[in-house]
Amino acid sequence: MSCKTSTVGSMGIEMIEQEVIEQTLAEALKTGGEFAEVFVEDKQSSSAYFDDGKVEELTSGRDRGAGIRVVVGETTGFAHTADLTESGLLGAARSAAAAARSQGRQATAKKLVDSSAPSPNPVLVLPENVEKIKKVELLKRADEVARNQSNAITQVSARYGDSRRRILVANSEGVFASDDQVRTLFSVSCVATGDAGMQTGRESTGRPIGFELFNEFDVEELAETAAQRALTKLHARPAPSGAMPVVIGSGGGGVLFHEACGHGLEADLVKKQASVFAGRVGENVASELVTLIDDGTMSKEWGAFAIDDEGRPAQKNILIQDGKLVDYMWDGLRSRSQDRQSSGNGRRQSYQVLPMVRMTNTYIANGDTDPEDIIANTPSGVYVAHLGGGQVNTATGDFVFGMTEAYLIEDGKITSPIREGNLIGNGPEVLKQIDALGNDFRMGSPGTCGKDGQGVPVGDGTPTLRVQSMTVGGTAA
Repeated sequence: MSCKTSTVGSMGIEMIEQEVIEQTLAEALKTGGEFAEVFVEDKQSSSAYFDDGKVEELTSGRDRGAGIRVVVGETTGFAHTADLTESGLLGAARSAAAAARSQGRQATAKKLVDSSAPSPNPVLVLPENVEKIKKVELLKRADEVARNQSNAITQVSARYGDSRRRILVANSEGVFASDDQVRTLFSVSCVATGDAGMQTGRESTGRPIGFELFNEFDVEELAETAAQRALTKLHARPAPSGAMPVVIGSGGGGVLFHEACGHGLEADLVKKQASVFAGRVGENVASELVTLIDDGTMSKEWGAFAIDDEGRPAQKNILIQDGKLVDYMWDGLRSRSQDRQSSGNGRRQSYQVLPMVRMTNTYIANGDTDPEDIIANTPSGVYVAHLGGGQVNTATGDFVFGMTEAYLIEDGKITSPIREGNLIGNGPEVLKQIDALGNDFRMGSPGTCGKDGQGVPVGDGTPTLRVQSMTVGGTAA
């Protein structure tokens, strides 16, 4: 039988008829399931890649399907299908139910009630309605501006990407919610060549909005920033090595706290005792200056959405307040086992995988110190304007992050640029070592967080902050 469609949810998304969803949930519970869920996804995406002065890639695609989950105690049955007909959904429900059998009494699905939440990200211009030539023109402009910065710029690449992800989530507890998630991304990477060899610079921007992103951000400015970052490192000194004060600029180091601290506050890792924060609610785990927040409601920030991938409304969750651990992040499965509410942190990469606890926009809240005073009161050390990628042990919080833009602090002033340096430390220890917090909070670049093979869009941010002592791994003698 062909799938019947109707408009459901506040977003006006054409998805599967409510009656078919109800039948699918009932089928999923037939083997004694305690909980059943249907997740339907329709995702369109396009990208363009410009390298060496020409278009190297221009792609678009669409993927639709449904994932069905059945839970009995600690056992989860899961099946997914790209067949969105009634028969396809019922078949997937039977497969999921077969993997989660119970001798107990069969649960009954509650009446579905539309619980869609308003989007924090209104979209003005759907990228799918914009001609590809306009997207390519942005790449050409960025390439030209970057190359014009200096003859030392020898390589330039630029990437444009957009996606529209429409989801519908329904479960046996009566949840019935939809969301329409649009994201647009642009990045520029440059290579400068000189006496110091080849040095790289990168800058990106992205928002969960449409093509109107380019009314807010100028691709020429992004290109200039990326090129100048590469050029600066051509004349930079090798980074020092050893323990010293480190000042991290606003928006430049949020990734450190996301990776080295945030993952340890996800309830699934806490339950596995794979977190240094396990069992420590109510304890002082950071400097009293630190309030750490995860907020999926932040308008126009990369990790924001109306509902998570379990149909729960996005929330603003205070995790650490004035240095004290207040709570963890929760998905539906973990919260059910603890007889509490989800915090809106159940996320999944696609309909083909199960949801798990994931961050959204994770940040350290503003302090009250002028960032210039923080620098002036630091006799010597390192100022980090921008951190790059790194490695993290989420169980311990140990990390190594590359400094993609950094400078020496000498006599309370930012002086010479440095290169080829890393920050080495432990996330929870760094939280305790923060002794100054600026009033210049800013979110950083859009990111993708990887966990157990799944990637989801996330944001992070900080004000300017000073860590009393961190290990800098440099190459200077």
